[in-house]
Amino acid sequence: MSLNIDPSVLGSEDIGEKRATLRMDHEAAIEHVREAFTDAGFGVATEFSPSELLNEKVDADREPYYVLGACNPNMADRALDASEMRIGGLFPCNVVVWEEEPGVQTVYHVSIMKIARLVGMAPDDETMADIVAETGEMVEAAWANLDTAAE
Repeated sequence: MSLNIDPSVLGSEDIGEKRATLRMDHEAAIEHVREAFTDAGFGVATEFSPSELLNEKVDADREPYYVLGACNPNMADRALDASEMRIGGLFPCNVVVWEEEPGVQTVYHVSIMKIARLVGMAPDDETMADIVAETGEMVEAAWANLDTAAE
C-alpha cells in the first residue's frame, strides 16, 4: 500500500507539531498542562495513562506516559460540520506528557485539524482554514502558558 502523500516532505508546521520540555515531576507536569490548556479555552474531555494500562496488561515496563484529550466545543462543532462529521474520528485533540527521566517531561501535540485536511477528512477551503487558524491560536496560547515552566 502506498500513501497518497509523502510524509518525508511534511514538516512540523504542516501537522501543527509542538513539543516542550518541562522540568518537574510527572504528576505536576500533567496538572500544569491541564491548566495551560484550560486557561487557553480548552476543556479536557478525557484523560488516561497508556503506560499504566500497558504495564498492567502486557507487563510493558513503560515509563510514565499520559494523554489529555483537549477539546473546545465550539471548534469541535464547527469542524464536524466542515468535515461532514468525519473529523470526529480524530477527536479529541490529544496532548501527551511523557517522562524522559525523573523530573524531565516532554509535552507533545499535533493538530488534528491540519492532519484532517492533509488526509482528506476535512476540506481544504476557507471555512476549514479559519478553524485551523483559530484552533492554532488557542494551542499557541496554551503553549505560551507552558513557557513559564518549559525548558
